[in-house]
Amino acid sequence: MSGADIFWLFIFLAFLQPALGRGMLEASRLAVLRRLEQRRGSRVIALVHRQETLRFLGIPVFRFINLQDAERILQAIRLTDPQVPIDLIVHTPGGLTLAAEQIAFALRRRKAKVTVFIPHYAMSGGTLIALAAHELVMNEDAVLGAVDPQIGQYPADSILKVAERKSAEEVDDSTLVLADVARKAIGEMKQRVLELLSGRLEPDKAEQVAEMLCSGVWTLDYPISVDELREIGLPVSTDVPIEVYQLMNLYPQQDQVRPSVDYIPIPYFRPESPRPKR
Repeated sequence: MSGADIFWLFIFLAFLQPALGRGMLEASRLAVLRRLEQRRGSRVIALVHRQETLRFLGIPVFRFINLQDAERILQAIRLTDPQVPIDLIVHTPGGLTLAAEQIAFALRRRKAKVTVFIPHYAMSGGTLIALAAHELVMNEDAVLGAVDPQIGQYPADSILKVAERKSAEEVDDSTLVLADVARKAIGEMKQRVLELLSGRLEPDKAEQVAEMLCSGVWTLDYPISVDELREIGLPVSTDVPIEVYQLMNLYPQQDQVRPSVDYIPIPYFRPESPRPKR
């Protein structure tokens, strides 16, 4: 084989290697999904968005819940018998409200049990999806977020408070319009949350959860912990299957020149106490 042949073979393998790597990664994900399905007797769906940027030609790209995600999840639900449980793994910073609501209410209408697993975080629209579950299972350090509506770049509740504190002469027409839209948006979102929690929580507890999540008590990016969710009346389990973490490891972040975190990637166990010498 000549030097030119070796050169072109190297170029061919260099172009082929990323495709092979993606194929192997996809096969590994499907294997973990199938293993979890067999263990739990369910259909497992993963909705995973890395908050870190994915770079293409040096341009940062962020991923959020969109209509394509909703279409794929709705298709997976349609392909699942109504009597088969669904397990949904959610890792997302949020996204389009319409898409999140479509997913949430499709899960809400399921007759069989729906379990949502949160290994790290599910903010905004991800929280809305989590509320549709019969059972919510989170890592002890995982968080959800508020679902209060945003009007433009401002929280709806803040717009209302500004309009209410000023007299009619001090508020211009555009602020009054924004306040009217904000009032409607808060009411609509609160009604959505109550519909998702109906039959899952007692009416008074559902009302409390809806009020806390929709009325600007927390900012949109405030991390609501497991303990805080339990305090407001939302039942949360922390028994996350090991397969969920194994699956998350198969969604790697973008390669960097030097990783920001280094550690020896093996489990450490407490050593046995030394036996007393005779």
